[in-house]
Parts: sequence; structure tokens; C-alpha cells
Amino acid sequence: MYDEILFPTDGSDGAAVALDHALEQARAHDAGIHVLFVANTTALGGGAVEGTTVESLRTTGDQVVADAVDRITDAGLVAESEVREGNPYREIIDYADEVAADMIVMGTHGRRGLDRYLLGSVTEKVVRSSDVPVLTIRVAEEE
Repeated sequence: MYDEILFPTDGSDGAAVALDHALEQARAHDAGIHVLFVANTTALGGGAVEGTTVESLRTTGDQVVADAVDRITDAGLVAESEVREGNPYREIIDYADEVAADMIVMGTHGRRGLDRYLLGSVTEKVVRSSDVPVLTIRVAEEE
């Protein structure tokens, strides 16, 4: 039923929990996993926010996807990876189309109230925009 699973990650602990579920789905369906990190350049504006540059975001992304790919291949599964720049939810949707993903597995941070309203939710935007099923894994809100 699922041949290609997309696992977008930001490298957080919540994403690590979601990866466990992506691994379960991949094993159950003998599917490959595509790991995607999106360097959110929409927040950078003029090039740097608090010392963050596109290059540093890409470096972080390279490490995040490498760690996820190691976990996937250690589990005996096939993995591909990509690091992109742009608006995270839009890049996730576009990449899912490009690789013909049958499912997207991603975490949700469980924000509520004003935090959710102000910060938005990449996961929520993906759920609303995706043409394929999105398995969301709720991660407890950090205290």
C-alpha cells in the first residue's frame, strides 16, 4: 500500500519519536523512506537572524538527515535524503510530489493557545495541503 514514505525532520526530539513510527510503517509495507530537512529561509529575511545564516542551517540539515539515514539503514531499510531551503510546509508538499510519496510521517509539537496562533504549525499546513495521507505523531509540549 505504501512504497515511499516521506519523513520531514527538524532534528528535534519530537522528530526522533516520529521517525520510530516511520520505521514501523516502512517495515510493515516494505517501503523506502525519504528524509527531508528544510532550512527555513523565510525567517531570515536579510540574510541573518541572531547569527543564523543559510549556510549554518544547511550544515545543521546535513547532520540531521545523516543521523536519520543512519538510523534507517541500521534498521535494514532503504533511505534517501535531501536538504532544501525555503518555506518548510511548501517544500515538504513539493518534495512529496517529486518523490511520489504515498505517506508523510511527521511530529507535531502540541503547542496550544497563543504559541500555536503566533508560531503556526508546519504539520498543520502539511495536513491541510497534502494529497497523500499524513501520519502525525503528537509530541508532548516542552515545559
